[in-house]
Amino acid sequence: MIELQTVGRTYERKGDTEVRALDRVSLQVERGDFIAIVGASGSGKSTLMNILGLLDRPTQGRYVFRGSDVTNASKRELARLRNQKIGFVFQAFHLLPRVSALENVELPLLYSDRRSIQGVGQAALNAVGLSDRMRHTPSELSGGQQQRVAIARALVNDPELILADEPTGNLDGQSANELMSLFHGLNRQGRTIVLVTHDPALAAQCRRMVRLTSGHLEELS
Repeated sequence: MIELQTVGRTYERKGDTEVRALDRVSLQVERGDFIAIVGASGSGKSTLMNILGLLDRPTQGRYVFRGSDVTNASKRELARLRNQKIGFVFQAFHLLPRVSALENVELPLLYSDRRSIQGVGQAALNAVGLSDRMRHTPSELSGGQQQRVAIARALVNDPELILADEPTGNLDGQSANELMSLFHGLNRQGRTIVLVTHDPALAAQCRRMVRLTSGHLEELS
């Protein structure tokens, strides 16, 4: 599904100095993989996730997504792929506070090309065990439930790839384990999952683990 070929990402700072966030990173992610990306703060994890999610472009190397080179794809094409093929889950949930769980989940559908969206949001919430919380606002939900809403939102367009950036960072131990169980269930259904985490115990539950150190990638298992 994903092939990064010696990808680099360099940022310019004031004074014409350069910061190399990623340095010749090569990575293959197969369909159905469940891979954890670990590394210290500042190691390049967020930069790598932004490139994998088509939110940023590499300054060197190639990115092949689903067999197509997307390194220099247009902004419109990248937006289409993000909406149709990739689901995003973040540490901070990023839910709209004044609307219901269902309305939060349905937001990505506004930009989809589906002929009908009737029942799609409800089905996504059913899939994460929140059929009885559809009309609740985020403030009426626990942290674990809010993250489940965020996962339902990521699933609503039936993506092939789920990118999760520290999804358990704001959760207690029990909620984190429940979330990982949900991810394992999605993976068994055929979803490809790439998870960034600082927790080695959670990373060890994934099928593969890679580590970023100062922009360099190392396969651990």
